[in-house]
Amino acid sequence: MNPRAKDFEAIVRNPWKLRMFLISSLPMAWLAGLRVVELTDTECRVQFGYKYWVKNPFKSVYFAVLAMAAELSTGVMAMREIYKRKPGVSMLVVGLEAEFLKKASGKITFTCPCGESFREKVQLAVDSGMPQTVCCHSIGTDKSGEEVAKFKLMWSFKARSASSS
Repeated sequence: MNPRAKDFEAIVRNPWKLRMFLISSLPMAWLAGLRVVELTDTECRVQFGYKYWVKNPFKSVYFAVLAMAAELSTGVMAMREIYKRKPGVSMLVVGLEAEFLKKASGKITFTCPCGESFREKVQLAVDSGMPQTVCCHSIGTDKSGEEVAKFKLMWSFKARSASSS
């Protein structure tokens, strides 16, 4: 496990620090109102509500906002494992699959339960020096608990050389 993971969790759990991170690094996620509502060793939940900035002409959530929330729910888990690692580890989305199941409106929550997979693959990338890929999923549900979308994201991790960290 990344010894700095708890430091990263403290940033994500602080509403002010998370807001500043989103504004500076992911301004569209901030504008869409994405919020990390839970982050544990094994799971991350990202939530947003239906509002002007996320709508499409069909009175539902624009598909790109759903993808952004799914990516954030997985990406936060990945960032937790690479935060201030020595040597550093780069991460990149290398694949995405989506399935849209129901019209999305109201409060939507995306849940990624893949913390253990990220932990194992990031450590393997560091230990072996070889790039590693994690295939994880994030499921979006509405306020009644019905699934509105399923995403599968493939993340690649590569340890940087000690001199470039």
